Amino acid sequence: MKTNIIGRQLNVYEDTKELINEKLAKLDKYFGGEGSATVVLTHKRNLSTLEITIKVSNTIFRSEVDADTFRDALDRSIENIERQIRKNKTKLRKKLREGVIPDGEIAMASIGDEAEGEEEEKDIIIKTKKFEYTPMSAEEAIMQMNLLGHTFYVFNDAQTEKTCVVYKRKDGNYGLIEPEN
Repeated sequence: MKTNIIGRQLNVYEDTKELINEKLAKLDKYFGGEGSATVVLTHKRNLSTLEITIKVSNTIFRSEVDADTFRDALDRSIENIERQIRKNKTKLRKKLREGVIPDGEIAMASIGDEAEGEEEEKDIIIKTKKFEYTPMSAEEAIMQMNLLGHTFYVFNDAQTEKTCVVYKRKDGNYGLIEPEN
């Protein structure tokens, strides 16, 4: 797996890079060496934050953990991603059988029997909500989101005419999700 390690306002030393690569190598059994990982390290107010994003085919696994040390955050992030893989193994297998994910993209046999004893969670839609879909700017969408007291808001961007999402981040800032194509 290709790994990109980024330190935000800090230097990432070689021993930390080696540790990250060693821990991420354990995930290769799930992906067959395919895919890419981006690891972002941040240190604010005596808190180490480690964010891992792994892209394989059209599937994205992500974990962001705050801890006292990067080593603790790394261990917990790897556990989170492994949990996501086990939780979604049935869905991924079904996509593989249906041909949505090309053969060989994900080493599904490795995911296999590891979590047989775990109960599979079912996706249940608890509430359906319909809303008026009007074109607006990201700033207007943030205002609407705040007025509604929500943590995210789906809107149609007036300039690009694409469906976008604004959301409130843990750090208090806002994020914007835009489709690529």
